[in-house]
This record gives sequence, C-alpha cells and structure tokens, in this order.
Amino acid sequence: MIGAIAGDIIGSVYEWDNNRSTEFPLFSLSCFFTDDTVLTVALADAILQGKDYTILLKEYYRRYPHRGYGGAFHNWASSPSSAPYNSWGNGAAMRISPTGFAYDTLEETLSQAKAFTEITHNHPEGIKGGQAEAAAIFLARQGESKEKIKHYIVENFNYDLSRTCDEIRPTYRFDESCQGTVPQAITAFLESDDFEHAIRLAISLGGDSDTLACITGGIAQAFYGGVPDSITQKVLEILDEDLRKVTLVFMEKYAV
Repeated sequence: MIGAIAGDIIGSVYEWDNNRSTEFPLFSLSCFFTDDTVLTVALADAILQGKDYTILLKEYYRRYPHRGYGGAFHNWASSPSSAPYNSWGNGAAMRISPTGFAYDTLEETLSQAKAFTEITHNHPEGIKGGQAEAAAIFLARQGESKEKIKHYIVENFNYDLSRTCDEIRPTYRFDESCQGTVPQAITAFLESDDFEHAIRLAISLGGDSDTLACITGGIAQAFYGGVPDSITQKVLEILDEDLRKVTLVFMEKYAV
C-alpha cells in the first residue's frame, strides 16, 4: 500500500495543475497526503484489527476532515446513515490497495474487495473498479507477467487497455469515474519500466493526477517488489504519526 500512498502524495500537487510530461520534480515542499491516503490507511487499519471498515471510514474522516473528499462521500461520512450511495467514482479503486496485499487467493481478494467497496460504492462500475485494482495487485504479487495481468483485467472487467499513454494523454481530462480512471492507471503501470516510471507515466496523463498515481502505485509496488527506499522514506516523513504507524505495521505484516 505504500506504493499507492506514494502515488497520492506525488500526484497531490498536479491534480489541479496537470503536468503532461514525465519530467517533473518527484517531491516538492507542497506535496501532501489527500483523502486517497487517509481512506487507504483506514482500510489497512480495518484489515489489521479486524474492525468494521464502515466505522473506521467515518472515524478517519472525522480525524482528517479537510483532505479533498468528494461531495457524496462527505455527505455519507458526516451522516448518521451508513447506507451505500450507489457511487461509481474512482474512490472505489484508490482506497482498495491493502486488499490486494492482504489475502492469499484471488477469490478471497475479489470477495473482500467487493465487500469493502460496496460499503459506499455499490454501483456495478464502482465494484468493478475496486475489484480490478485489487486483482491486478494480487496477480502482480504472484509474479504474473504484465501480459497476463492485462489479459485478466480485459477478460474479466471488460476494460479497454488497447490504447497507449501517448494515445490517451492528448485528450484525457479530469474524470472522477472508475471507468474513466482505472483503465488509464493500469495502462501507466503496464508501460512502465520501474516503480518511479509508473508514477511519472500516470501523472503525465493529467486528469485526477493523485488518484491515477495512487491506483498505478499500488500495482507497481506489487509488480516491482516494493518501492525505492528514497521514495518510501520521503512518504513516511510526509505522513503524520498515526498514519505512519498503521502503514508501517501493515507493510511489516504484508510485505511484498
């Protein structure tokens, strides 16, 4: 999950100031963690403690109330109701990476991804986005090739992975949907040479940069066997003590 958090933090300064190149400072003084990181860590915490993810989502939202949550999630998290709101948003995929690392079979990974996603994102496209991300991470963890990961995602989730980053980039715009974010993020991973290159490719597409890079980063971590120490240490410095503690415990228990 540290790969997803790294993508979020690195992409945080480009969400509203898109960079259409892979050449940019990896970290700046303005980098920060967003709702992508907060909700990812909340899921890691739920898995580690066996706690109700619904409860922890709302608890983490109250602890970190100004991190860029979408309007529908804000309304849900601040409401006494816990009914899902039929979302197809890319929040389903950006927070799900711990699921790809924590379970021992693809079947369990898919089942848990669905359960954790539909707490809020119970629209079929939301569930599909969460499951596709979790499955890609699981397969990468297992040492499957990029071609096999691509084939599985296309066959089982019907995402179009035929376009290259160079073909996507010129017309790609901010898209908060799973169907307009997850395929692009996976494509960035598929074209990458290493973890850092994957993050740079995702951000170079523009659009919802932090979420794109967050989704890409989770898969890239699993496939490349971790995150470079220089990036990991910078990410841990930016996290506060509570988020850092959960992240370190999860990493130790569910190392790639």
